Amino acid sequence: MSNRLVVIPTYNEKENIEAIINVVFELPKKFEILIIEDNSPDGTADIVRKLQEKHPETLHMIERKGKLGLGTAYITGFKWAVEKGYDYIFEMDADFSHPPEKLLELYAACKNGADLAIGSRYKSGVNVVNWPMGRVLMSYFASVYVRMITGMKIMDTTAGFKCYKKTTLETIPLDNIKLKGYGFQIEMKFTTWKYGFNIIEVPIVFTDRQKGTSKMSGGIFNEAVWGVIKMKIASWFKKYER
Repeated sequence: MSNRLVVIPTYNEKENIEAIINVVFELPKKFEILIIEDNSPDGTADIVRKLQEKHPETLHMIERKGKLGLGTAYITGFKWAVEKGYDYIFEMDADFSHPPEKLLELYAACKNGADLAIGSRYKSGVNVVNWPMGRVLMSYFASVYVRMITGMKIMDTTAGFKCYKKTTLETIPLDNIKLKGYGFQIEMKFTTWKYGFNIIEVPIVFTDRQKGTSKMSGGIFNEAVWGVIKMKIASWFKKYER
């Protein structure tokens, strides 16, 4: 058993899922993978089940009854990972927008002192490929906005490519994380920061998906805008002790 687990949520990712699993398993360090599959009508789960025959000890899948949201998918995966005793828990998209080889650098960052390592698009400039300029600006200034409201110094506050130490996820009250999409990623970083954990950003180049369709919507973005303010106000009434 590896002590490194990569959690990958999926919904209609038949065009990417086999390739991303194979690439992760071919990395020079051993990673296990947990797919959180939200009842994709395109047959994503069937592809994973077939691959599990080849990787029975290292490829895991939790199948849910429907499209229940990114935030709840990761919470499900985090709880499973902590229960099983993995020391390093990663989150990554299935569509190759997050470069799989950077899992090694995120792991190294956590092994060498970070409690949360973030694959950051904005740590060293703006490193985004194939996004329309409007989406780049929306994403970049969303992070500016979050920094203004929260006081965090994180450059990429909406990043979804990360590595947590188990102790970090054991400390965070995962059932209290309420936001989804962009908001979920922000709330997890904010909570980690409020608990005083060490957060490090690792520069990456983010490349928009080549296959399949994006799950991002304006509603998810709007939730983050208002959710950040509510989250900040709620934090005034909470104790962050570990």
